[in-house]
Amino acid sequence: MKREANLSEISDGRLYGINDMVKADCLDCKGCSDCCSGMGNTITLDPLDVHRIKNGLDIDFAEMLSECVSLNVHEGLIIPSLKMENDKNKCVFLNDSERCDIHAHRPGICRLFPLGRYYEKGTHSYFLQIYECSNKNRTKIKVGKWMDTPDLKQYEKYVDEWHYFILDIQKKIFEIKDTLKIKDINMYILNTFYVMPFSDDRFYEQFYNRLNNAKLKCEC
Repeated sequence: MKREANLSEISDGRLYGINDMVKADCLDCKGCSDCCSGMGNTITLDPLDVHRIKNGLDIDFAEMLSECVSLNVHEGLIIPSLKMENDKNKCVFLNDSERCDIHAHRPGICRLFPLGRYYEKGTHSYFLQIYECSNKNRTKIKVGKWMDTPDLKQYEKYVDEWHYFILDIQKKIFEIKDTLKIKDINMYILNTFYVMPFSDDRFYEQFYNRLNNAKLKCEC
């Protein structure tokens, strides 16, 4: 989720690459789940996040909407996010032992934390959020290892492509005055990248095919 902030106020002032060491390792959190509570609709999901969760739970997107995902409007664009339980304001996947039930297929935002992404000139780097994690005894770990993501180089390219595509779509929506056309764009993005399933072994190939078609259709 896009966030406007002064890096000097929220980070240690450094930007990191995937091969850099950063003080982010919470030693398996040791039962702490503070970052899984009170997040509202900020744990937004990209297409790979949804693909992983759908496959991990063996459910379709309609079932996700009824069980664990909500749809929210961010700068004119409908984007899925993880639900928080209303009575406890905790992530729906946080179990009674304060552990994540979908840790193996958790979203990218969760894999990053307490790191964040800093986007600039078509790509991104990472920064350490110094006030977000309550664990003060973190140890150093390589950024790429901490992210625990297969095919990391390919994943980083995908993250950039999706981020800047979303920015272009939001800019286009802002310029459009026709509410029906805005609705059509939203439904097209939602159906193309979230509702329609991806093949498990061809995600990136299918994603780029859909992305290229979406750029043509949405004139981005």
